[in-house]
Amino acid sequence: MILAVLKEKAGENRVSLVPEVVKQLVQQQVEVWVEAGAGAGAYYTDEAYLEAGAVLKPRADMLRQADLLLSIRPPDQEDWAQAGAGKIWTGVYQPLYHPGLMRQWADRQFTVFSLDTVPRTTRAQSMDVLSSQANIAGYKAVLLAAYTYSRYFPMFMTAAGSIPPAKVLILGAGVAGLQAIATARRLGAVVEVFDTRPAVKEEVMSLGARFVEVDGAADASAAGGYAVEQSAEYQRKQEAKIAESAAKADIIITTAQIPGKPAPVLISQEAIAKMKKGSVIIDLAAATGGNTALTKNAETVEHDGVTIIGDSDLAGKAPADASKLYARNVLNFLKLIISKEGQLQLNFEDDIVKGACIVHGGAIVNDRVKQLQPAAV
Repeated sequence: MILAVLKEKAGENRVSLVPEVVKQLVQQQVEVWVEAGAGAGAYYTDEAYLEAGAVLKPRADMLRQADLLLSIRPPDQEDWAQAGAGKIWTGVYQPLYHPGLMRQWADRQFTVFSLDTVPRTTRAQSMDVLSSQANIAGYKAVLLAAYTYSRYFPMFMTAAGSIPPAKVLILGAGVAGLQAIATARRLGAVVEVFDTRPAVKEEVMSLGARFVEVDGAADASAAGGYAVEQSAEYQRKQEAKIAESAAKADIIITTAQIPGKPAPVLISQEAIAKMKKGSVIIDLAAATGGNTALTKNAETVEHDGVTIIGDSDLAGKAPADASKLYARNVLNFLKLIISKEGQLQLNFEDDIVKGACIVHGGAIVNDRVKQLQPAAV
């Protein structure tokens, strides 16, 4: 079997496999092809891949001849149009946001595994790309905020006077939020956290943060760690409570997202107007609309003395480690679909394989993506 690692398009510095993982696959009798320069953005050289046992191949050859193609981002039409029927694609394709593309891939007879749909179960933790990348994003968000903020994070007591610690508000206590709490606390900030899930309160408090509660939240226990849509009444109470905390905060980091839907707007323009001059908001949900009314994806907005940075790609700002963690996630998933002899074995009786598969046999097989398809005429 031939597995190909494609070089990502401009703007994405991560790579699907790092040399140490390539070496393990080669030992498993998998032939690994790597596009020249695929790892350059993450500081993995072509020489390192060659030493690991990979073969450098042109992109066109990989698209035509490889059995399994690895690409973190969805390939563009020029790429997948060159790939023949039966190819297997694996990456992070956000199928709930791209149902039309999934239909096109089904028509091309591809098999598509999107690792952002791997079930969030104990057995699948080692394959959870969302968690491994969100961990980095939460860490980088705090560092970006500290760099942008015009004051100190920790309390300083000097002969010239005392500086109070920064007050940080974190919206969402998922993987990114929890790492943001830990990082902000290590930098000496006072941290408050808001989340619709009461179950995370104990974990938040164990990290040294204060948990802000709003009564009446919808049950999110079956949402796989994501937020869920809330009632209009709850949203009103939530907005008021967050606005109250935001007015006292120096730094806000927002992480709330709902799969397949726009991110909930948690901070209104009016709330931003009441924030302190010099405050900073880092919005990790920018790619799906953002958690503030003024967020613009991949842009920095200055509004009434408040800096709003919309960036859903902070994991990519630490490409070497992000790639290493992602590659290990991929390797653990590939072990489910590649035999010890290096042959493909697509076992759809396995709940992880089935959960990650979006397209197979000319059809969309993921139920949620199916529901997003237009009705037949």
